[in-house]
Amino acid sequence: MIYLATFNWGWLLGAALIGFAMGWIAVVQRGQGWSAVTMRKVAVFVVALILVSAFHLAPGRVGYWLDLGLVMFAVYVAGCAVGSWLRHLVVSRPASAGEA
Repeated sequence: MIYLATFNWGWLLGAALIGFAMGWIAVVQRGQGWSAVTMRKVAVFVVALILVSAFHLAPGRVGYWLDLGLVMFAVYVAGCAVGSWLRHLVVSRPASAGEA
């Protein structure tokens, strides 16, 4: 893991910045979300990829790219969470006494 962070820090920083930007603007967008079935399928897929990576079932270059992709995905999601949270802190207004 240290190898990935040391030699691919630029890609990880890019994933974090893109995640931050997407988290910042996602609060504004009010589109339809994924259905519960689709969310379960995506969660099962991500867990399967993590298991493949954890048990080293993908050898060589494929395994390296899988590990890097999973780390970049995690950094992206963390950036999304931070961007969304900061947007909420900056943009939200306190509720007046009549609204509560």
